[in-house]
Amino acid sequence: MRVLVPFARSERIGWIERLSEAGPTDRTRILSALLDTTPSVPPNLMQLCRWVADYYVAPLGQVVRAALPAALSSHSTDLLERLPDPDPVGELTELEAGILDWLAETDGPRPVARLRRDRGDRTWWPAIRRLEGRSQVRVVTEPPRQVPPVQIRRVIRISRELPSLRERDETFGRARRQRECWEWLESVGGVGEVAQLTGVHGFSYAVINGLVGKGVAAIEEQEVLRDPYAAAEFGPPSPVEPTAEQKHAIAELVTAARAERPPPFLLRGVTGSGKTLVYIELLREIVDVQGRTAIVLVPEIALTPQTVSRFKAVFHDKVAVLHSALSDGERYDEWRALRSGSKRIVVGARSAVFAPVPDLGAIIVDEEHETSYKQSDPPRYHAREVAIVRSAHEGAVCVLGSATPSLESWANAQSAKYRLLELPFRATGGPLPMTRVVDLREERKRRRAEGVQAPSDVVLSAELNDAVHNRLQRGEQTILLLNRRGYANFVQCRECGEVWDCPSCAVSLTYHRRLTRLTCHYCLHEEAKPVRCRRCDSSDLNFRGIGTEQVERTVGEIFPSARIARMDVDTTGAKWSHHRILEKVERGDIDILLGTQMIAKGLDFPNVTLVGVINADVGINLPDFRATERAFQLITQVAGRAGRGPKGGEVLVQTSLPRHYAITCSLEHDFSGFADRELEARRAPRYPPYVKLINLVFSGLEQAATEQEAHRAAGWLNELLRNRDVSGIELVGPAPCPIERIRDRWRWHLLIRSENARLLGRITRYFGERFRAKSGKEDLRVTIDRDPVSLL
Repeated sequence: MRVLVPFARSERIGWIERLSEAGPTDRTRILSALLDTTPSVPPNLMQLCRWVADYYVAPLGQVVRAALPAALSSHSTDLLERLPDPDPVGELTELEAGILDWLAETDGPRPVARLRRDRGDRTWWPAIRRLEGRSQVRVVTEPPRQVPPVQIRRVIRISRELPSLRERDETFGRARRQRECWEWLESVGGVGEVAQLTGVHGFSYAVINGLVGKGVAAIEEQEVLRDPYAAAEFGPPSPVEPTAEQKHAIAELVTAARAERPPPFLLRGVTGSGKTLVYIELLREIVDVQGRTAIVLVPEIALTPQTVSRFKAVFHDKVAVLHSALSDGERYDEWRALRSGSKRIVVGARSAVFAPVPDLGAIIVDEEHETSYKQSDPPRYHAREVAIVRSAHEGAVCVLGSATPSLESWANAQSAKYRLLELPFRATGGPLPMTRVVDLREERKRRRAEGVQAPSDVVLSAELNDAVHNRLQRGEQTILLLNRRGYANFVQCRECGEVWDCPSCAVSLTYHRRLTRLTCHYCLHEEAKPVRCRRCDSSDLNFRGIGTEQVERTVGEIFPSARIARMDVDTTGAKWSHHRILEKVERGDIDILLGTQMIAKGLDFPNVTLVGVINADVGINLPDFRATERAFQLITQVAGRAGRGPKGGEVLVQTSLPRHYAITCSLEHDFSGFADRELEARRAPRYPPYVKLINLVFSGLEQAATEQEAHRAAGWLNELLRNRDVSGIELVGPAPCPIERIRDRWRWHLLIRSENARLLGRITRYFGERFRAKSGKEDLRVTIDRDPVSLL
């Protein structure tokens, strides 16, 4: 049950989990308001939220907030405003001057939360309070929104019938427009929207009010449910006969769906094997036969348009959509439609695992290996694991689908914890695309000998160039992948070696040519493109490395008549931008689609006959134990976009590591071979799936204090394990994080690993409850990340 509660000098929305028998104390404060007449979190979801809070060591309120649409968990907003005539003061501190400069950038009050985002994660509030005390700024707190936003329309409805001409003549007399308006309402069923009458049909408000005054019509307010896909048209599904392997998988899943406690399933199918058809047939059983509900999770917004169209074509208005591209109002309306049962299937990103569907029958996690299922902010849950737990709680069947499963899921399938279903062949019966490797080392040698181009800047090798040219001549489409955005990865002075780094993060700045700016992809710091070296004043600057923006320019120069679309974070910020780009590809309006990992999975375009990987080495040698696995998955997934139609397909992979097993196994479509090699590499030192892992990240504004805090926590944990005689827990570190500074905060981490998941959970919860970071100007913080997907 949602309530409005007083909190410090503001108000916040909270939830009553249970009633206490204890009486009030001197510190008890009276609730400001009761906001719900029925619980906003149903009992089944509250049970799930408690599990998430316990397993991921997060406050329950934080989990509940993540499970609900933003419209139901609004909180008060602190706004900062510069006063016009401040009192004269002496010299300002760096933070105080920074606040006043930030406020001077625009007129009017600005949210304090945006100050952190724009100027770094610093301890701003003491400086704000000092400025407030000197009457230089004012802090205004806006209360949380108590009533969720709903869309209302005014309609006019006939309230008295006039069956005879005589009655109409007597009622309207010479009021011709009133009679026309009333008869138009009669012709459309007796009710019409006021805005339509006034805007489209030209009736004035005086005419409408005249009908109301004569008692022949009444004006009402109706709530309108916002459907983001209301205007979209979905054709009928294509009749497809399942293959023998698909029939077997469908039969197994349908049988399990009729059982009381079905086990989780791992559906491993090569790219193009028809996993979506298996999902749809399972949902027919769940929704149409059993009358239950289902959740379908997809990892990327980019996958949503095609996925939604496939499910809408079969299940029509029973499908709701939940993802971050929707407005708060649209998400809230979809959430209500699911809770009421008027929509039975939800398709969405990771937060859709908390959808309030009654009588859940199935959860499908498509591309289950994707790291985007892991929440990066508190509570740091993994949607795949939450889906498995929720299915177990509610007696639903859970299906994890992928061509390249995570090694954790693969190990669970091998140990029979999950039931394994396999689709080893493409549904069309065609072969997987032919793959070739292009050795970038040899390409650089050739270019060096010919003096064609700097050896470090290979975008299209001769082989890939010819392959793209052939596709353009034949009217076929090409996909080019490079998992780096921007134009150049960094800028370096050739004279002294100076590299332009982010002032707030331990990373180099990326050059974006369209904006002519250097940008940090972590804190979004920007600065102008340099012309001369800031250290030695040389003008000999080298823009090194390639990103998708440079690929787009190079491809456009080589193939000036080609229709090119780029799909990355920089081109898909607007609402529905993913949808518009993919629609153009599907219509054949695009010859070459290039982009980052968002084009590597889930897309099904029969006319795509060539996939080129610009540089397969990106990310393969990152200091993270999952780096090789991610590289293999990305290459295999993007290769699967080729050859899905009758024309067949080809994949060219450019790499400087042609003999690396992540490359060779992906070229051979050999998941089992890769899994065997990678699992063996994780035995020593031990990493998941052989152990469970906790990553404790310590951050602060001062490097030395952050290091000391990490060592203090390690000592605290070692003493705890020694005093309690706990075995089976291993501490690794502490050590600086691979990216040791982000947003002006220094970062150290400490790994805790164990084969005993329950013991690891108890130790971590005890640490989270008892260990307190030192307070002070260093602003030290501790983050607990259970089952991390990245250690960067």
